[in-house]
Amino acid sequence: MWLPIFGLIIGLIIGFVSPITIPVEYAKYISVAIIVALDSVMGGIRAYKEGNFDTTVFMSGFLVNIVTACALAFIGDRMGVDLYLAAIVAFGTRLFQNISIIRRHIINRP
Repeated sequence: MWLPIFGLIIGLIIGFVSPITIPVEYAKYISVAIIVALDSVMGGIRAYKEGNFDTTVFMSGFLVNIVTACALAFIGDRMGVDLYLAAIVAFGTRLFQNISIIRRHIINRP
């Protein structure tokens, strides 16, 4: 339970301290990737709380979701349409649903 949170904190610290900058052209792709990654992590925590976490399902979902969302953003970018917003809305909704279910599991802990 604490390992994903610890990894998130370490990642945030590295991100704020490192001098690496992302070009503006990739901002859409990075924002989609971050939302999808957070959705996958929260989905993994939710599955752990519900007692049905599977590493294979987590890793495959993580990779397939990121590739699909970035491909959608890329196709939309080539067409001149902001399709990345569809991925942001879809995965953002799932992210908040997972967070609310995790919160309920924590509050209703036996």
